[in-house]
Amino acid sequence: MTDATPRPRRSVLYMPGANERALEKAQTIPADALILDLEDAVAPDAKPEARARVCAAATSGAYGSREIAIRANGIGTAWHGDDLRAIAAAGPAAVVIPKIDSAADVHLIEKALEAGGAPDHTMIWAMLETPIAMLSAFEIAASSERLAVLVMGTNDLAKELQAAHVPGRQPLLAGLGQCLLAARAAGKVILDGVYNDIKDDAGFLAECKQGRDLGFDGKTLIHPSQVDPCNQTFAPSEAEVEKASRIIAAFEDAQADGRGVVTVDGRMVENLHVDQARRTLAIAEAINPQPDQ
Repeated sequence: MTDATPRPRRSVLYMPGANERALEKAQTIPADALILDLEDAVAPDAKPEARARVCAAATSGAYGSREIAIRANGIGTAWHGDDLRAIAAAGPAAVVIPKIDSAADVHLIEKALEAGGAPDHTMIWAMLETPIAMLSAFEIAASSERLAVLVMGTNDLAKELQAAHVPGRQPLLAGLGQCLLAARAAGKVILDGVYNDIKDDAGFLAECKQGRDLGFDGKTLIHPSQVDPCNQTFAPSEAEVEKASRIIAAFEDAQADGRGVVTVDGRMVENLHVDQARRTLAIAEAINPQPDQ
């Protein structure tokens, strides 16, 4: 049941489940994925109504090619069981679960989805937000084929660490690195956390670039204005695509000629560089699929 279908997840935008107008607006926002939120964005007395609204939205077909996930309330809350039953019945692309701390937590979610009749395509996205989650990251990532994505909850992590929100995120880098290692070792997608200051364009762009350079597949977002710069940052540039094509062509030509040494732009090319080049082209194709000839 592994989520093997390559698809872009550069920009993943949280949308408040209690706000019908926001859910309608999301139909036109060019995010790769949407998380329709039943947790932090919804007041306790509004949660039942928001649950029904979000599940209806997820099954409406109104969001085109955007991947639709629903964030449930966490394990142990009063709304968790009802959320999972409704989400399982709706069958979105994914259910997002906050504060996953162990493989046992993932197994509870998996059993609840199966009991609720969730289709095989409804994957689990686990939010890692606590020190214990950082230390258990690989155990969590490898716990289930139904778990497809790790989502960093950087605000809660900073709170738990009693850390400052500072440019460069030095207090969080150990945890971010631990989770990146776990995601790659387990073959999972991993998304960076949110940036809180929606008016700080320069700071947001710097954090997007940092996340991309660290190795994240994309970033979770809290405002539509963050989508376009995030999409651009996490997409291969034209120059990167062009170079990737040249690397692959040079390597294939060398193999055909029986040559063991290949250079591109004065640099040695090995199998690992070809693998990276093919991944670059695959990402570019997923973002802008070419019509069949």
